[in-house]
Amino acid sequence: MHNPSIALLDAHAQGRVELACAFRWTARLGMHEAIANHFSLAVSEDGRRFLINPYGRHFSRIRASDLLLLDADDPSALQRPGAPDITAWALHSALHRQHPHARCILHVHSKYATALACLADSRLPPIEQNAMRFFERVAIDEGFDGMGLGDEAQRVSRQLGDKPILLMGNHGVLVAAPSVAQAFDDLYYFERACELYLTALATGRPLRIASDAVARKTAQQWLDYPDFAVRHFAALQDILDEQEPDYRT
Repeated sequence: MHNPSIALLDAHAQGRVELACAFRWTARLGMHEAIANHFSLAVSEDGRRFLINPYGRHFSRIRASDLLLLDADDPSALQRPGAPDITAWALHSALHRQHPHARCILHVHSKYATALACLADSRLPPIEQNAMRFFERVAIDEGFDGMGLGDEAQRVSRQLGDKPILLMGNHGVLVAAPSVAQAFDDLYYFERACELYLTALATGRPLRIASDAVARKTAQQWLDYPDFAVRHFAALQDILDEQEPDYRT
């Protein structure tokens, strides 16, 4: 007979492994920044209980068992051993409370997305199919007001709205998605799109910008592509299973 509690435990364990994989690959791809940046994954229906990385643990060394299980309404988490970074706690608690549909939240200061966030015009024009994937899917925060604490964390959370990507002006990028696979896939391709755009921009030559109609059509084709994010993430897990199997422990 099906036991819901066992199913919940299994889902929780799988989430730990998937999030650990996302940390390892973010480090492998150079999208992390020292021991800063943070990922979280909701494990309760209302989003208020979530996994997050402990402060000071490098992305390249994170294992499934390192991840902390926190309650968004319980700030005493900051007093426990291996407590999360204070800005990580403030930001992810606010996001999971306000956006329970956003199960997985990834925040990094990756090179190209952050460079785009530093421009006066931080829009990503639809110049190639990776950029078109994010057409009308990116919120841009132009109100940076210091580290993500207290009121600033609440403000940033509101800026996300119903978009999967928040480009945080003067700061970095945040991705919100219903699964680790989807969130990581979005993070990877958004960083790639930013890299291609800034490389093209650096030539000083005119950009070939697609029409809104073509960009919108291509964005929908990305969304309709069968199991793309799942297959991408499974391939990454296969590599780690061979080369760094300790991420699962």
